[in-house]
Amino acid sequence: MLDGMTVASPYAVELARVPVTERMLEIDGSDTYLWEYGAAGADADARAAARTLLVVVHGYRGDHHGLEPVVAQLDRPGYRIVAPDLPGFGSSTPMQATHDLAGYVGWLHDFVAAVRAESPAARLVIIGHSFGSIVVSAALAATASRPGIPVDAAVLINPIAAPALKGPRGVLTRIAIGYYRLGAAVPEKVGHLLLASPLMVRVISVAMAKTKNRALRRWIHDQHHRYFSAFANRTVVLDAFRASVSHDVSEYAAGITAPTLLIAAAQDDITPLAAQHRLRDAMPDARLVVLEDVGHLIHYERPIEAARAIDAFLEPAGAAS
Repeated sequence: MLDGMTVASPYAVELARVPVTERMLEIDGSDTYLWEYGAAGADADARAAARTLLVVVHGYRGDHHGLEPVVAQLDRPGYRIVAPDLPGFGSSTPMQATHDLAGYVGWLHDFVAAVRAESPAARLVIIGHSFGSIVVSAALAATASRPGIPVDAAVLINPIAAPALKGPRGVLTRIAIGYYRLGAAVPEKVGHLLLASPLMVRVISVAMAKTKNRALRRWIHDQHHRYFSAFANRTVVLDAFRASVSHDVSEYAAGITAPTLLIAAAQDDITPLAAQHRLRDAMPDARLVVLEDVGHLIHYERPIEAARAIDAFLEPAGAAS
């Protein structure tokens, strides 16, 4: 909401056609809220009959709303699309573990197991955006202590393909680190107010948006204003931030054996395009789609093109026809 007015979504018509069911599962101490899109998520029988289960993992400081523009384009017969709020963000309460990468990977393993059990015969696909791409990648790659999540395919949107500090605008990342350090240094209440500052949210939103469409930019700023500060407490947002700038997908690339689609942006300020090509080459079975004239907000600015790429990846025969 900007200036006291509701800003209509440019994707509202498509999303309104998709049935949505809200539920809650207790996962690793978190009351994890999830939204199921499509008729295949309407009840237990429909979930059991789903032919494809898509688990959608949002980015840092967002919640399930962020990927709704992409989800709105992906409703297909037999698809069950599940979008949780990460623990400590949106409506989901914090988990018992620390909200670092290991904590989120453990949570994702258990979350996927829970929703997978409801659709045991379905093809399993995981989609991750931005920080979600790091969590998904780390969860897919096997380690000495934990096997990777067994999926049929994966999709990474705006993948963090290289360390954020080495991105095209790494100076902005360093400024952000200073901002979060300040938020950690001051008293709890002041720190929370600083980290949730509408002014800082607007600065971040302006820096990330690339579209010249004024109406679309206004809606993007409204989305960030509504949902970017919906975190449970200062500890959660600081732990997750450290995880987001301390890891990247390339660390796990060689261990991701499932067919993987990378949807990258030519103007992404966080990851240079050359790093996306290196990431594709480092993965055993990956393909790369690059969208021009967009940055780190593919899910807001180019969701239709992203959904078409996902369709072509998951349903190549149908996409070709």
